[in-house]
Amino acid sequence: MGTSVESTGEPADILLVEDNPGDVRLTEEALDEGKVDVNLSVVSDGEEALDFLHQRGDHADAPRPDIVLLDLNLPGKNGEDVLEEINEDEMLSRIPVIVLTSSAAEEDIVRTYDLRANAYLTKPIDPDEFVEAVRAFEAFWLRIVHLPPES
Repeated sequence: MGTSVESTGEPADILLVEDNPGDVRLTEEALDEGKVDVNLSVVSDGEEALDFLHQRGDHADAPRPDIVLLDLNLPGKNGEDVLEEINEDEMLSRIPVIVLTSSAAEEDIVRTYDLRANAYLTKPIDPDEFVEAVRAFEAFWLRIVHLPPES
């Protein structure tokens, strides 16, 4: 049975897939101030995200993330491509994927849930609201939710 990350006492391994340095910084700040110890890995495009998840190339020693925070608007392979590939891989498909993106378009929301995203969060424009959204993510996904064990 899975346990909440907080109850294990182990740091949460989070993969942030984000190409905007400002959003990366705000996410890091929010998680640093959170109540759960986090190991945050950051990649800036979809191809690198897939290399990280498959532990290929420069990411051969990458940890298996407990959760993926995924932007949709990425250079090269976009977030939807990454979601699709995650879901096609039995070893990766249990990793919760939280879409954290600037789009509030209904078609993006529907499409990502069709691709089995676990949640869809629209990035607030205001930096303080952005940090608050990341803290809410941390509170729910890392302290309350029971995550699946590694396959």
